[in-house]
Amino acid sequence: MSRRARRHEEHVNHEGWAIPYGDLITLLLAFFVVMYAISSVNAGKYRVLSDSLYAAFRGTPRTIEPVQAGESAVGAGATLAQPLLNGLPRATLAPVPTRPTSPPPAPPAPAVPEQVSARSAALAEGSGKLAHIADQVEDAMHDLVQKGVVTVRRNDLWIEVEIRADVLFPSGVAQLSPGASDVIAQLAGVLAPLPNAVRVEGHTDNVPIRTAVFYSNWELSAARAGSVVRLLAGHGVAPGRLAVVGLGEEHPAQTNDTAQGRNANRRVVVVILSTGLSDPSSPLFNGPRPQLAPQALPGPTPAPAAANGTDHAT
Repeated sequence: MSRRARRHEEHVNHEGWAIPYGDLITLLLAFFVVMYAISSVNAGKYRVLSDSLYAAFRGTPRTIEPVQAGESAVGAGATLAQPLLNGLPRATLAPVPTRPTSPPPAPPAPAVPEQVSARSAALAEGSGKLAHIADQVEDAMHDLVQKGVVTVRRNDLWIEVEIRADVLFPSGVAQLSPGASDVIAQLAGVLAPLPNAVRVEGHTDNVPIRTAVFYSNWELSAARAGSVVRLLAGHGVAPGRLAVVGLGEEHPAQTNDTAQGRNANRRVVVVILSTGLSDPSSPLFNGPRPQLAPQALPGPTPAPAAANGTDHAT
């Protein structure tokens, strides 16, 4: 190999990669410059950063009051140009009018004397009809009332027909006993031609139950009330007038500390509502109902005892 070729080989440039690398860096720099140019700057955050840096390196911040992002600053830091909106500074734009709020609803007008009189007359008429219905129920279920297994109570808003559960159901089940159909049929004969709404409430004692069918007393009480409702509908009472309410052990009639009290608490109460409360949207149709004491629900005057001193109670 000649001396000239050997000298040329010794001066080969091995740093040719730096040229495309420099071009790549230049392109990246131009890309970030373009991205920065088209980006929007938050003036509020910029002022916060500027004042923080100024306070760190020069001492006292240039603004008198703390600067929040997006708000105007007081002092030298407020000299930044405000962003433009449609070519005009935001400070020169008129404030947007607020939407007028609707006036508060007017209070309900007081009832005029005519409305009060009509309402009182309707209540008195409904009370009179309830008293007549209660008499019909007592006449239809006279034997059971005399035996003490059915109790009829009344007031101006509803009638309570309380039936002991042992008359309708065997222990721990919701299937009606064979003799229960006659009891419900007697009651349905009175209720079928009436327009009044009827809610059937199931009650239990506080003895826990957990079987494959009923997980708790809630389910048992609701199932028993449903069985009575199904039988009432089968004897001609319109289903739209009926409601099922399961109350479990939460509303005892007597104490659960004795066997007699627990037996009294296992019951089904058929509530016949006044015609003014018979709308399904009425709270008394399927919602909570005040529990009135027995003495607050007077019944008819009992018939005088027989001359021989005996009666039908057992």
